[in-house]
Amino acid sequence: MIKPIDGAALEAQRRSIKQVRSLLDAEYAASGRRRTALIETYGCQQNEADSDRMRGMLEQMGFAPAADRQQADLIVFNTCAVREHAELKVFGNVGALKARKAKNPRFVLGIAGCMMQQPHRVEEMLKKYPQVDFILGTGTFFRLPEAVLSALTGGARQAFIESETSAIPEGLPVRRESPVRAWVTVMYGCNNFCSYCVVPYTRGREVSREAEPIVEEVRGLVEQGYRDITLLGQNVNSYGRGTAGGLDFSDLLARLDAIEGDFWLRFMTSHPKDATPKLFETMAKGRHIAHQLHLPVQCGSDEVLHEMNRRYTVAQYRELVAQARSLMPDLTLSSDIIVGFPGETEAQFEDTLALVREIGFDSLFTFAFSRRKGTRAYDMKGQLSTAEKKERLARLMQAQQEVSLRRNRLLLGKELRLLVEAPGREQDSLLQCRTEGGKLCYIPGPHSLIGQFVTARVTQAKTFVLYGELAGS
Repeated sequence: MIKPIDGAALEAQRRSIKQVRSLLDAEYAASGRRRTALIETYGCQQNEADSDRMRGMLEQMGFAPAADRQQADLIVFNTCAVREHAELKVFGNVGALKARKAKNPRFVLGIAGCMMQQPHRVEEMLKKYPQVDFILGTGTFFRLPEAVLSALTGGARQAFIESETSAIPEGLPVRRESPVRAWVTVMYGCNNFCSYCVVPYTRGREVSREAEPIVEEVRGLVEQGYRDITLLGQNVNSYGRGTAGGLDFSDLLARLDAIEGDFWLRFMTSHPKDATPKLFETMAKGRHIAHQLHLPVQCGSDEVLHEMNRRYTVAQYRELVAQARSLMPDLTLSSDIIVGFPGETEAQFEDTLALVREIGFDSLFTFAFSRRKGTRAYDMKGQLSTAEKKERLARLMQAQQEVSLRRNRLLLGKELRLLVEAPGREQDSLLQCRTEGGKLCYIPGPHSLIGQFVTARVTQAKTFVLYGELAGS
């Protein structure tokens, strides 16, 4: 069983926080200007959760939030390694800050996250980008105060990297960007080793948090007024292995569902090989558990699924969906699909298109296969050209858009419970809301409704968004 980060390690970071705070407070007293910080997050919700904790530490250090890069005195890029495009974007953004660092040596730049768990990327960052002051890995981001203190006091450039998760970061301060929605990590890492995926190498092996800290965190969020809470894990279905209580993920869900309050509880991501009738039954019986399921299928061909090392068949996936929908007819279902996996034939891709139309996903996260160094698929024969992958991706997206529009139109005229999240982006007069199934819906209404549940009737359905009006208006 892996335990939380020990008290001595956390106390060292608290000392660094106090030292940075003292430095920044003295600066503020002399200049009247508070230093600002910005974290830019790439990738998944797990990275978002890690960024929330880094923001919490920066706030305790005395940094004010920066609105954008130009205003920031400190920037941390929290990176993703799942797609090459995300890595190239980070390199471009870091490169663009070289002149700024040369002009203002007190500007601080750090790189964190999955991309930095790859030794060749760390070496490249240190060798080619001298403007970078520090590097933090996925298991060492809690050492941010130490890294910032060193950068502010003229210390040497540092890279804090561990190959495996050696301790769970409990008890860190958190500053969430939304007052309504919150991410709660229940486990770290992955043991699945899908042949295309770098996550087991960047996030390490599966490590579950003990149930009690999770329950207390969720209870605290509900008491603070958070209404939409998402449990996170690379494969939440395998939660609990190696913990003291012996709970599985369904047991954990049931315990969290027993918390009093008015809130929705979601989770992602579920692996089909570990999804069970017990999970679906727990969801169906729950008071707070959203009838929303993200169940990545990745491909509609058994041959390709085998090469991906996904360990289920298309028929087994169909059966899981049928079980879930039989218990929850109002289920909102989403999935991930990769096109252009090495050796994928046109017929196999057509199988994927057929499955998308048959299952009727409400939404999809679609990707063209991206070669990741260190994975088995990196050296597989039959690599498809970029043009082939783009063409298939476009066809997949077109097919899913037709399905999404059809699914959304089924909601026309229906009254739905919505959570009002924020002012709408499209027009000031609209409020941004979310359905229990996670779909966006815009309605007119006063800003005083933000953070509340309301009932609204759907008046317009588009491919990716709904529009409605408050019931009774």
